[in-house]
Amino acid sequence: MLAKGRIVLKIAGREAGKYAVVVENSNDGFVIITGPKAITGVKRRKCNVDHVEPTSHMLDIGAGDDAAVEKVWRNSELIKTLEIKIPEKREFAKKEKPAAKK
Repeated sequence: MLAKGRIVLKIAGREAGKYAVVVENSNDGFVIITGPKAITGVKRRKCNVDHVEPTSHMLDIGAGDDAAVEKVWRNSELIKTLEIKIPEKREFAKKEKPAAKK
């Protein structure tokens, strides 16, 4: 199975082509992965092992929460190595109120 901290590439689903980190391993053919969403755009979810491809890269993650994983990602050089484009936070444009009719 895939080890905790292994970086994987999603090869199926809406997040195909994005990288994630294995946070938890289970024996039923599934793993829990996270991007986290702030780094790769992949949210924490249960994923079939057939839908991910392991890479040779590992992250040393202690606690499995997304904040800790994000900190490890940012401290590693893997963002540059894997050419990951960090998604920008969307700012919604404020709609202007129409001028009052006289």
